[in-house]
Amino acid sequence: MADHGAPGERRRWFRAMSSVRLIALACTLSLASIVRVGYGEVHQRVVDVPTRPGVTQRFVLLAPTQPKAVVVLFAGGHGGLQIQDNGSFRWGTGNFLVRSRQSFAERDLVVAVVDAPSDKQTDPFLSGHRQRPDHVTDIKAVIAWLHEQTKLPVWLIGTSRGSQSAAFLATQLTGKDGPDGIVLTSSILTERRGGRAVPEMDVEKLTIPVLVVHHELDGCILCRFSDMPPLMKKLSGLQRKELITFKDGQSRGDPCEAFAYHGYNGIERQAVDRIAGWILSN
Repeated sequence: MADHGAPGERRRWFRAMSSVRLIALACTLSLASIVRVGYGEVHQRVVDVPTRPGVTQRFVLLAPTQPKAVVVLFAGGHGGLQIQDNGSFRWGTGNFLVRSRQSFAERDLVVAVVDAPSDKQTDPFLSGHRQRPDHVTDIKAVIAWLHEQTKLPVWLIGTSRGSQSAAFLATQLTGKDGPDGIVLTSSILTERRGGRAVPEMDVEKLTIPVLVVHHELDGCILCRFSDMPPLMKKLSGLQRKELITFKDGQSRGDPCEAFAYHGYNGIERQAVDRIAGWILSN
């Protein structure tokens, strides 16, 4: 064994080695898996960020080797993905954004797929919570964590009822606390359950880039393309905004579910490519 000097020096050396081992162990435990995407690898792990007292916000993080921006994905429906410690989902695996998460990572985007917070892990999960102050506090902590860890722009992407999260959060969080841009896919354009549809929010006051993505044949009664004009009129004064539409794909099952036109069934890659390209150009 090498001689590390006097007893005091030896004790300091052993303490340093113990710290190195603990750091290495922590890094090993935090890394859930390595997923091969395209020609590279994506590190995937589960992250729990403290938010409100006694509450954490969990998300699955996919980190490509050469990231250029970050996207936070909000699933539709009740949003309760119930992410497990190994990164699996108890609900929502078919959701357009959830099932496309690796495609976003393949486009050099760090991906954070957010769950309902720890105090909303039972029914109704995020239902009725998407436009409340607690949701703002939780995602503010996620954005801060992602900005600190990556030093990259952070965008929010919501689909269906997730568009209500992305739009509302952008109206409440500004500057360094808020997102650098948002993408609204299959937006809730009319509302029947209380709360506000996206066109009823203060989106005209936004100063960040806004991309709206919609399928022209979306058959969901809350998301009909014919109800798009009020939203685009509200966004008309923004410097950076665009509406991207699709007509292709296939529709299967409930028109409001993930494998109908509402969820870009059959054109997922095309939709992701258009979204990622717009993000990286803005």
